[in-house]
Amino acid sequence: MSRLVVVSNRVAPVDEGKSSTGGLAVAVLAALKRMGGIWFGWSGEVTTTPAAQPRMFDVGRLSYATVDLTPQDFEEYYNGFANSTLWPLFHYRLDLTSFTRRQYAGYLRVNNLFAAKLAPLLQADDRVWIHDYHLIPMAEALRRVGFGGKIGFFLHTPFPAHEVLLALPSHDDLVRALCAYDVVGFQTSRDLNSFRDYVTREKVGEMQEDGLTRAFGKVFMAAAFPISVDTVNIVRMAEAAAKAQQTMRMAASLGGRKLILGVDRLDYSKGLVQRFHAFERLLENYPENRGRATMMQLAPPSRTEVPEYVDIRRSLEEAAGSVNGKFADIDWVPIRYLNRSVNRRTLSGFFRIARIGLVTPLRDGMNLVAKEFVAAQDPDDPGVLVLSRFAGAAEELSAALIINPYDTDEMAEAMQRGLDMPMDERLSRWREMFSILQENDIDAWRQHYLTALDAAPYRC
Repeated sequence: MSRLVVVSNRVAPVDEGKSSTGGLAVAVLAALKRMGGIWFGWSGEVTTTPAAQPRMFDVGRLSYATVDLTPQDFEEYYNGFANSTLWPLFHYRLDLTSFTRRQYAGYLRVNNLFAAKLAPLLQADDRVWIHDYHLIPMAEALRRVGFGGKIGFFLHTPFPAHEVLLALPSHDDLVRALCAYDVVGFQTSRDLNSFRDYVTREKVGEMQEDGLTRAFGKVFMAAAFPISVDTVNIVRMAEAAAKAQQTMRMAASLGGRKLILGVDRLDYSKGLVQRFHAFERLLENYPENRGRATMMQLAPPSRTEVPEYVDIRRSLEEAAGSVNGKFADIDWVPIRYLNRSVNRRTLSGFFRIARIGLVTPLRDGMNLVAKEFVAAQDPDDPGVLVLSRFAGAAEELSAALIINPYDTDEMAEAMQRGLDMPMDERLSRWREMFSILQENDIDAWRQHYLTALDAAPYRC
C-alpha cells in the first residue's frame, strides 16, 4: 500500500496533547496516526544556517521530517505573504491585506525549498497531501523537481469570493498553481462555489457538476470535504474529564452559575471583541443574568510578530476590562479572559459543563471547536451551541443557534435563549448535531478525500 505523505507549514509537537493545537494539526495527526506515513513541514525554528537535510525522527508508525527557515524566509514567506496577504484576504479583510512583490517572491522561494527538501524522501507511489494557504504553489514545485505521483491539496481556510480574490495582484498565478493538483479540496460548498465562480467568470476553464474541472490546461477534481473531529475519542476524553480535578475545580468556582465558553486562537477573524460586546449587551438587556452567568474566553496568542495581532490583543483586554468594570460584583466577575492555551483533555471537561459554547467567527473555514463542543456534551444534559453563520461548521450543524456575528443584539438574544432553553429542545438539537459528527468524523473525512485522490488522474 502506498504511503501517505502530509505536508503542512508547521509540524505539530509530538506530545500534542499538552496544548490546544489548531484544527489542522489535530486533524492531520489523527489521520497519520491511523495510517502511518511522513509528516513534513517547518520545524518552527528560525536560523541563519539551516541544515542541508530535513531533520528526521520516528514516533510509532509516523515519521516526522522538519526543516528550518532563515530570518528572511520567515519574514517574507510566513509573516509576509502567507499571514499579511493571504490570511486576511481569504478571511475577507481587505483592509488588513498588504502585498509586496518581495514577499510574494519569498513565498514562492520557500515553496520551492520545501519541494526540494521533500523530493529525496518520496517514493514513486507515494500519495502527497498538501495542506493550506501557505503551500498552494508546492505541487508545481514538486512537478519541476521530477515527482510524478499523486498530489492533493486541502484548503483549511475559506476560499474568497471572486471579487475579493481579484484584489490580489497575483490571483491568476495563485489559481493556476491550485490547478496543478490532482484533487483540490475545500471545506464547504460555499468555498467550492467561489472557486467555480472564479474559474468560469475569469474564463480560465470549466467545472462540471461532479467537480471535474479543466482549467489552465489541467484536468483535476475540485470538491468540498468538510473536515471533522475524532468524535469517539472526544466523547471518551470528555467522559473521563468530567470527573477530573480541573473540571471539578472549574465547576466549584462557578458557584452554580451557568458557563458561557469561548475557545479561539487570538485572531481578528474570530470575532472576539464583538463577542465581548454581545455579552455586555446580554447583561444590559437581560439583567437577571448578572451574577447568574459567567463567560470564559480562552484565547491562546498566535503570530505575535504580526502587528494586527498585537492590536487585537489590546482591544480584547480593553473590552474585557470595560465589561468587568461595569458589572462585576464582590463575588462575581462577568468575563474570565485567559490569554493562554489549555490541555485538550481539560478543555473537553470545560466543554462538558458549559451551558453555551460560543463560536462566533467573522469568517472561518470550518471551526473544529464547534464540533468538539458538540461531541464533548453530556448526552443526558447537553449544552447549546451558538454558532456564526460565517463558520463552515454552520453548513452541517444547522441545529445550532445560528447567528450573525456582526449583530451584537442577535448574539445576546441567542445567548439568552440558550441559557433558558428547556431540556427537550436542548436534547433534540444536540442529538441532530451529534449524529452528523458520528457519521462524518475525522476518519470519514480522511477516507473521502483519499478515495478521491486514489481515483486520479482524472480525464474529461
